[in-house]
Amino acid sequence: MTRAPSSTYRLQLAAGFTLNDAAALAGYLRDLGADWFYLSPILQAGEGSTHGYDVVDHDRVDAARGGPDGLRALAAAARDAGLGVLVDIVPNHMGVGVPEQNAWWRDVLQNGRGSRYSEYFDIDWEAGGGRVRLPVDGELNYRRFFAISELAGLRVEVPEVFAASHREILSWIEHGLVDGLRIDHPDGLADPGGYLDALAAATGGAYVVVEKILQHGEELPTGWVTAGTTGYDALAEIDRLFVDPAGAGALQALDATLRPGEPHDWIELTHDTRRAVADGMLHPEVRRLAREAAAAGVEDAEDALSEVLACYPVYRSYLPFARRHLDAAIAEASARRPELAATLAHLARVLGDPSQPAAIRMQQTSGMVMVKGVEDTAFYRDTRLATLTEVGSDPAHFALSPAEFHAAQVARLSTHPSGMTTLTTHDTKRSEDTRARISVLAELPDEWAAFVLRRRERSPLHTLSADAALDNLLWQSIVGCWPRERTALQAYAVKAAREAGGRTTWGDPDDAFEAQLRDLVDTAFDDPGTVADLESFVARITPPGWSNALGAKLLQLTAPGVPDVYQGTELWDFSLVDPDNRRPVDFDARRRMLAALEIAGPPPLDATGAAKLLVTSRALRARRDRPELFTGYTPLIATGPAAGNLVAADRGGAIAAATRLPVGLAAGGGWRDTFATLPDGPFLDVLTGARHPGGATPVAEILAGYPVALLLRDPAA
Repeated sequence: MTRAPSSTYRLQLAAGFTLNDAAALAGYLRDLGADWFYLSPILQAGEGSTHGYDVVDHDRVDAARGGPDGLRALAAAARDAGLGVLVDIVPNHMGVGVPEQNAWWRDVLQNGRGSRYSEYFDIDWEAGGGRVRLPVDGELNYRRFFAISELAGLRVEVPEVFAASHREILSWIEHGLVDGLRIDHPDGLADPGGYLDALAAATGGAYVVVEKILQHGEELPTGWVTAGTTGYDALAEIDRLFVDPAGAGALQALDATLRPGEPHDWIELTHDTRRAVADGMLHPEVRRLAREAAAAGVEDAEDALSEVLACYPVYRSYLPFARRHLDAAIAEASARRPELAATLAHLARVLGDPSQPAAIRMQQTSGMVMVKGVEDTAFYRDTRLATLTEVGSDPAHFALSPAEFHAAQVARLSTHPSGMTTLTTHDTKRSEDTRARISVLAELPDEWAAFVLRRRERSPLHTLSADAALDNLLWQSIVGCWPRERTALQAYAVKAAREAGGRTTWGDPDDAFEAQLRDLVDTAFDDPGTVADLESFVARITPPGWSNALGAKLLQLTAPGVPDVYQGTELWDFSLVDPDNRRPVDFDARRRMLAALEIAGPPPLDATGAAKLLVTSRALRARRDRPELFTGYTPLIATGPAAGNLVAADRGGAIAAATRLPVGLAAGGGWRDTFATLPDGPFLDVLTGARHPGGATPVAEILAGYPVALLLRDPAA
């Protein structure tokens, strides 16, 4: 495999920020310490697309995003700055919402099964009588991207389709314009492993990562030709390290108070939301799966298949690898629905056979149900702590101890040392800094409960007990990103409520209820009592939120893997779910601040975010310029009364140290006589300039300047 980056910097391209605009950032990214550009999709997307995942033409670079000249300009700027280029590609589907823009789809609609492109798309021709059924009457016969009917599934497992959809992409690699690829949604492919094999053969082994979400304890299939995932597994580990496990009980009690008589078990909640999705928006996919099962001899299997999908413990089981996940889903479905036992036993044989079309279809469908039922529904109903309901996270696992965190990093170094790590993406529900502040609530659960109940008394929703938990979610999001614009918070409140699917939904919005949601947000701006309470509480949690954010950033940038920095997050970024997390970034301000850091001393830890820029730039530069210091992973041992508040590791000459649970640390009197044993030095803290000789060192001395430290072995020693 070719060279892996030491780090990446993700940019969201659109008509308002093109490849040419990205090219102009090459010098800034070099100075920041980033190693590669990481670009959102650049193939021709649908007119007006803001994201690029709705590709309509695989043979050209998107004109609105700069076209082929823009790509050449970016590649040249990257080479001049010593940077590589990673591009996001979309093999699973195409945009078909406007057939006139997609020549392949238009031909299929015109000529049906007689079209030369009829086998390019994943269409059940028999069910449609040789025609494509459009979602006008509800009876769909083509695979979609989740429930988005404007995105139709491709059959890249067919060599002709792979060749046609990757011709332009492979030319980028061949001509040195692009160095690596990020594969969007491999779970939707019929044969992800085979696809990665074909891609490796066609690119000569270019650096490739997959957008694959792993559940707690899950591993990538062995044999996949990939450097690893895009890093949501690392996000979950880092987030939970900064969550106080002692807060779980009180936050659960608050949830019970807000939802009396309702079940609070995560497993039950997600079973029900996934079942609702299988019976609702994704029922066309279930019906198609049932037709495949009937062809294999299992009749009347819709109910049983929906139950299996509702019981799946992971996004997808890759056969024959991880067959145990399918078996677990069958067993759970049988326990819940014993009257379906005979059908489920028959299904187990069919769905467990990798050669069966029904087994392939089940693998493509289970992830869709997981995303829509869990990420896009249950994550908005479980409101104990919003840090836990993030892409890649499992709210059943409340917190992670330092020992568990270290074990996860050792495992990553052993299995996928060149896989990506991340804290924020275009798909995260909240940005890293918003989550870092919300995590403080686990250290102050009683104070948080009192705040929510005070606000509940004055809430426009106070008469609607079924939606009391939504108040909790909204106030967590507000305090997590405050101060923010009224319109942004109102838009988030409506989206969160529709995703939760209680009083209002995307398909059947309740205008009166949504007006009440906007009124709730208005109280944060217009009601004097609420404003005072909100600002007082935000002031209470902001400093420990900064500590959490710096700790998370330093650990992500220095731990095993290839760290990705999402656009703009080198400064504080208090964003919510898309489209909020795709707002324009002021790069001129970041250039000026970075230049100022080179002249002035270490900046204060304050609202400007300069301290985060310092941590980000110094860690990225260390990864790029001194890679020999990042080849191992040894946890550092701390002793003393606050040993549990320190997480630190030696990467082989680079030592990262971070504070965790800062509220409890301060309440206990600080670090006191807590010591960390450093390897023989000397070491230089590249954040503050302090020097440490090594050996037993007071933690208060190591972290005298900031709640984090990055110690590099002196090369002259």
